[in-house]
Amino acid sequence: MSVSINIDNVEKKYGSNTVIHNLTLNIYEGELFTLLGPSGCGKTTLLRMIAGFTSIDEGTIRFDDKVINDIPANKRNIGMVFQNYAVFPHMTVKENVEYGLKVRKLTRNEIDKRVNEILTLVKMEQFRDRYPVMLSGGQQQRVALARAIVIRPDVLLMDEPLSNLDAKLRIEMRSAIRDIQKEVGITTLYVTHDQEEALAISDRIAVIKDGTVQQVDKPYDIYRRPANIFVATFMGHSNLLNAKIQQYGFKKMLEFGNTGYKIELKNLLDNVREGQKVIVGVRPEEFIPADSGLPAKIKKRVFLGRYIEYEFLLPEEIIVQNQPPLKFSQDVGKTNLIFNEGDIIYLKVNEEKINVFTEDGKINLVKDVMPI
Repeated sequence: MSVSINIDNVEKKYGSNTVIHNLTLNIYEGELFTLLGPSGCGKTTLLRMIAGFTSIDEGTIRFDDKVINDIPANKRNIGMVFQNYAVFPHMTVKENVEYGLKVRKLTRNEIDKRVNEILTLVKMEQFRDRYPVMLSGGQQQRVALARAIVIRPDVLLMDEPLSNLDAKLRIEMRSAIRDIQKEVGITTLYVTHDQEEALAISDRIAVIKDGTVQQVDKPYDIYRRPANIFVATFMGHSNLLNAKIQQYGFKKMLEFGNTGYKIELKNLLDNVREGQKVIVGVRPEEFIPADSGLPAKIKKRVFLGRYIEYEFLLPEEIIVQNQPPLKFSQDVGKTNLIFNEGDIIYLKVNEEKINVFTEDGKINLVKDVMPI
């Protein structure tokens, strides 16, 4: 049976250092919810608080309506999967998976039934008598996942479970985790710093910075409409350009410095004002080569199979400083126009896709951004 996880105004301090700041999240029953953020942002600390390994200084954590703050870790009915697999090297696959069931003193028949079911689900039944040393990293992680699920926990917690795997195995295992989680229907809290991983597997994502939630939404919507510049630049690449709001009658226009390039935006908040300085976030795929627009000089070209990625330069006045190189990408299947290093071209932006932020980068001024 799965439960919802309700985190209300939770704080965690180590001395004078506050790691989790008055954090509130509601995780729905049966969903795969990801905590995403850079190293040191507090996501693993929050996971450990839910698991019962780390104490809660302020606030409450509930499974459904039951407060678990003071319930010992071994009484919370939680399954956990770690990045280092943590399988017992002296036990076979079958013995590893049945370990938690033996601790719970289930009958031999019930243990065999559950182990057979879960090994089939994680596609490890043919390896049941092998020892971990005879398995690949991905296979060992499947064993760890089976061992966590077989006890039928209320909640499954996964802490960077794929970080020790190579790129190919990570892609394979994230698909397996997604499929298995949906098959079982267990409420799962997944911790990672890998944006692509989070986008691929999650029902919803909470982006965290310095112990504070920046945005909670579905993967597509977080990528499409980030709440602020931190989210925009953390969730993939986003080119940041200086611009100004100009009002022409009932039209709100974006003016990019002295380049002469202006665009009308119909989806800005009503409270934006004439002359307001803003920062425009443009994804690489949101630039469109054209006969006029922003004057760009191609600095570097990289062929990536389906896409060509270009690094380019724009006039200094419209570039936000201290950001990675500006980039735009072309879908090879949709264009025959390939640019060379040193070429001077013009780029327009897709008005419906770009994001517009306040000058301090804290607020997205586009109307359909999901609030925290």
